[in-house]
Amino acid sequence: MNTVDKPYNVQQSRSLERLVTGIPTSDGAGVKLTRVLTHDLQRRLDPFLMLDAFGSDSADDYIAGFPSHPHRGFETVTYMIAGRMRHRDSAGHEGLLENGGVQWMTAGRGIIHSEMPEQEEGSMEGFQLWLNLPAGEKMRPAWYRDIKAGELPHYRSEAGADVTVIAGSSHGTAGAVSRAQTEPLYLDIALPSGVRFDQVLPPGHNAFLYVYRGALDVGTTDARRVAAGRMGILANDPAADGVVVQAFSDTRVLLIAGRPLGEPIVQYGPFVMNTREEIEQALNDYRTGRLAA
Repeated sequence: MNTVDKPYNVQQSRSLERLVTGIPTSDGAGVKLTRVLTHDLQRRLDPFLMLDAFGSDSADDYIAGFPSHPHRGFETVTYMIAGRMRHRDSAGHEGLLENGGVQWMTAGRGIIHSEMPEQEEGSMEGFQLWLNLPAGEKMRPAWYRDIKAGELPHYRSEAGADVTVIAGSSHGTAGAVSRAQTEPLYLDIALPSGVRFDQVLPPGHNAFLYVYRGALDVGTTDARRVAAGRMGILANDPAADGVVVQAFSDTRVLLIAGRPLGEPIVQYGPFVMNTREEIEQALNDYRTGRLAA
């Protein structure tokens, strides 16, 4: 793990625009989860389409997993905090997602995959983020990468924040994945109680955070608190150069940001395209076996 000796201090922090409480639901073959970023927030948080949080010590909540299902037009980023999940797909990829690891999959023109637990007891916890693809890349070939926990860039700030950089760049540490058009930033930050963390954010990027342990305050003037299980959408203040957070207690938080595409979003279940006609084509391709051909 690297140590950052001279962190950049944000001069003006973004404020908290609103708090969001996730919606309990189920997906796959009955996996219980919380949908944090829902369909009605897709335009506001473009290029991000969905964020699901899952976590349980009861196998009944996750054991059925996610049997084979299709995708087209976007990317999925699965981050496993605890547990083991086996990935298999129509392109011949296979991998085991374990504690602290990331699976980054580009569905592109089409892929059919499954994500099934490889455990019958114990804790399973993690997140799945959907990242949109620009119109010109929606029909690109499918791509997949498994990133083990030890391969993810980490650093520790001078103040004591432990930061995992999944995508983007933070305080000089480049993440495991980059994307030229959406420029995603994806950080998992562990903050001891009382510790402050500053992160530069381009003014035009949409950004949000999700606290999954503890609680923190956002901003430096009229700071507002975000408790565990809540998402905070950060205001797009053109005068702000980033965001400042300070842990109220020992805290774990995801900080996610990206450059909006500004393109039409048309979603039908596991397909996300730009027009209704493209959705109909995806459905027809799936029915006729051509989606992942």
